[in-house]
Amino acid sequence: MAKQETLSKEQIHLEAERIQVGSELENLRAAMLNEVDTEPDEGDSEIFEREKTAALIAVLERRMQDIEHALRAIEKGQYGLCERCGNPIEPERLEVKPDAILCLNCQREVEAINKRNRGRAPIRW
Repeated sequence: MAKQETLSKEQIHLEAERIQVGSELENLRAAMLNEVDTEPDEGDSEIFEREKTAALIAVLERRMQDIEHALRAIEKGQYGLCERCGNPIEPERLEVKPDAILCLNCQREVEAINKRNRGRAPIRW
């Protein structure tokens, strides 16, 4: 498959994912606004659900940032290059995770560093 054809395919996939994640975020944010604030003693299950929804929103917001970052990389002609070492990211990795910014080697190294530094802020590339 030609590189341009692959980029178009990845861009379409990322755009579709951006729409889906945006829709999920919109629904979760609306649900949070519609929930009634409860006092801690009024119902632990409501508080738990609110915290769970807030955590999911945070995960989806990070996912949206990753998707938008990958789309900008496509526009700049830098898509598929590891942001840490500059080598090409494995095509199989991009197929599974089209918003990947690190090659597999660098990803493993960053995860090992973060594991050693538990308790501190994680390293982001």
